[in-house]
Amino acid sequence: MKLELRGITKRFGSLVANDHIDLTVEAGEIHCLLGENGAGKSTLMNVLYGLYQADEGEVLLDGEVQHFAGPGDAMAAGIGMVHQHFMLIPVFTVAENVMLGNESTRTGGLLDLAAAREKVTEISKRFGFHVDPDALVEDLPVGVQQRVEIIKALSRDARVLVFDEPTAVLTPQETDELMGIMRQLKESGTSIVFITHKLREVREVADRITVIRLGKVVGEASPTASNAELASLMVGRTVELKVHKEEPTLGEPSLVVDGLTVIDPLGHLVVNDVSFEVRRGEILAVAGVQGNGQTELTEALLGLQERVEGTVRLEGVELVGASVRRILESGVGFVPEDRNEDGLVGEFTIAENLMLNRSESPPFVRAGNLQRGALAEFAREKVREFDIRTQGIDVWASRLSGGNQQKVVLARELSRDLRLLVAAQPTRGVDVGSIEFIHKRIVEARDAGVPVLVVSTELDEVEALADRIMVMYRGRIVGIVPGNTPRDVLGLMMAGETPAEGAAA
Repeated sequence: MKLELRGITKRFGSLVANDHIDLTVEAGEIHCLLGENGAGKSTLMNVLYGLYQADEGEVLLDGEVQHFAGPGDAMAAGIGMVHQHFMLIPVFTVAENVMLGNESTRTGGLLDLAAAREKVTEISKRFGFHVDPDALVEDLPVGVQQRVEIIKALSRDARVLVFDEPTAVLTPQETDELMGIMRQLKESGTSIVFITHKLREVREVADRITVIRLGKVVGEASPTASNAELASLMVGRTVELKVHKEEPTLGEPSLVVDGLTVIDPLGHLVVNDVSFEVRRGEILAVAGVQGNGQTELTEALLGLQERVEGTVRLEGVELVGASVRRILESGVGFVPEDRNEDGLVGEFTIAENLMLNRSESPPFVRAGNLQRGALAEFAREKVREFDIRTQGIDVWASRLSGGNQQKVVLARELSRDLRLLVAAQPTRGVDVGSIEFIHKRIVEARDAGVPVLVVSTELDEVEALADRIMVMYRGRIVGIVPGNTPRDVLGLMMAGETPAEGAAA
């Protein structure tokens, strides 16, 4: 089925999320929609899927104009979507999830679950998915859950499939398997729209590439284009993609974690007897698929978890049991994984956000009085130093782009006398240009002798920054290996396999 989007425009108030976008996807083609977070990719696909109504433009399938009042109309016309965050009911079986919203019945009005099982089995065999129709979704690995999403779409005769950032929660091996599935779907005549910001995946699987920036199509590219060329199209300037760093000059272990265990408010063991150390002048990167205890680990280090056992010593001083303020004052810099929730106050100015963890002491506060002159001077200096794109230091943080918001957080944390930097998902939701800058500043902190703990689900980021890599799976450490460990080995570790003898560092 041939898909055409002509002149699609979608506005949210004064914000133009999609600006007269044209896109053509041929039958049996994998067409990649490449762009940074916030570029307008997902908005465009939500228009296609009937979740949003376009203000201007039209959608055509095989030359016929379509009018979708909702996702049901889009599905009926042959369009399916595999969302980044799966739309599955964990306590239902695969077959029950597949038939949900498209229930068939037998005589007497009873649900025909046998027909759903048969459909799952047929599609699974056709594409080699190996999915048990009677398995509970909550018991399936993430990669298999994604296959259930694909089966669900194909069971409704989808001839155009939209994959929205489909590899965000996959290991490298699961990502490779998904690329193979996409090729199979293409060979069967299915048209695929692949939304991503990951250059490696684009070049591996796409037939054609359309690049969107700030809601507009800024160009098309061939899969033979280099990463540098694609990155330049995405951000509008030349970008240095490689992180340049010398061999580390290692000092003594500064952060020593021993037997750290965290139990969440529901009583689940989320971090299980974790022990490691980070030396001065070293970046230890924590890798793993999201949801394997990394978030709770960083929160425990910062005093944000209540039920914690074990010890966390920074330069010999115990942090377990200390308040968050005391931990920060001991020299811990923290870049949280959700900057809007934990890193910034959106209705505070840039200047106010830059003093958040120093709001009770000089030079910003004396005798209980805010020293506005000192704060303004400091804020202007950090805006220049960290290249924060803004009209002034009195602009609300919520009005900045994601990359500039992250720079504010980084500027605040790196402007203190640090004994440890903890950076969780430091480049999540920021553009390629900001990634380049943030990586450079993290390496500079390491070169200044600061021990750095980076937590990231982006394996490219882990490989770029790490001197050593610690892989977590289901709350435990699978292994700690050198920063140059091959990607396939890391992928197996992320799936819970212990590294071969001699790989651990």
